[in-house]
Amino acid sequence: MKSSSPAEPVISCRGLHKQYTGRGGSVNAVNGLDLEIRRGECFGLLGPNGAGKTTTIEIFEGLLRPTSGDVEVLGMRWGDNDNELRQRIGISLQETRFTERLTVIETLVLFRSFYRNGKNPADVMDAVGLREKAKSWIGKLSGGQRQRLAVACALVGDPSLLFLDEPTTGLDPQSRRQLWDVIRRLQQEGCTVLLTTHYMDEAERLCNRLAVIDHGKVIAMGSPGELISGLGGEHMIEFALANGTGALDDLFAGLPSVKEVRSDVNGIALTVSEPHIAIPALLGRLQSQKLELARLSTRQASLEDVFVGLTGRHLRDDEISSTE
Repeated sequence: MKSSSPAEPVISCRGLHKQYTGRGGSVNAVNGLDLEIRRGECFGLLGPNGAGKTTTIEIFEGLLRPTSGDVEVLGMRWGDNDNELRQRIGISLQETRFTERLTVIETLVLFRSFYRNGKNPADVMDAVGLREKAKSWIGKLSGGQRQRLAVACALVGDPSLLFLDEPTTGLDPQSRRQLWDVIRRLQQEGCTVLLTTHYMDEAERLCNRLAVIDHGKVIAMGSPGELISGLGGEHMIEFALANGTGALDDLFAGLPSVKEVRSDVNGIALTVSEPHIAIPALLGRLQSQKLELARLSTRQASLEDVFVGLTGRHLRDDEISSTE
């Protein structure tokens, strides 16, 4: 099943556009997107609400037709090779509705029957930690167990390309890590994974490369390490003042080793290259301006900092407030 050449892109799109027209006029959900996903990698697609990532994924999955542009999936095109493509992809949506009166094993056997080739349903149950629920009705499962079943249904066809849309939402920490192990094993077997998530630690640990999408275009792409190093500093200093922040960004922008200053309702964050130089300079500046420090912490820069720097928003807060 997984016979693509390592050099051959599993997904390739050029000049991808998707336009919706309604009473209020036209909206460009995807606006000239170029993207290439390589065989065997876990590729993350990140973006704020309304950025176009869900539309993009649904085009890749064959659920939507683009307005214009060229899309190849596994070297084939939707509209020409639909049946073959459906045999070779697996999809786990944000929300999957199952028949309440079927058991877990009955559901997996049903989904396995849709494919010419596939995996043993019992093995897939083991992989996602549902063996003990094999004979339980779907209606009796918790939200997290249903989420794991959705992933199992995507795996049972032994896909060459797996789409996982928010796969660990609602899972407890142990189940999340169990699913991470499943994704890593799939990569080792040659499966390509396209992942969306609002957990930045998940994207940072699982994804070989990521693309950040905003306003229907890719605004940044690379490995997590490359994107973080692109901030210009690998450390963050976060602090708050007892008398509020006000418009103080310029006060700290010129400090030694400070690459970027960002303030919000929670305080001020400095992206720095050398915290041992920046912290004494910061404390000196606060003292000279008679500003009282309420709290201060330091940490490594993360993918969340990259996202906020690019889009001005925190991904998790934005995703939870509404769905795309």
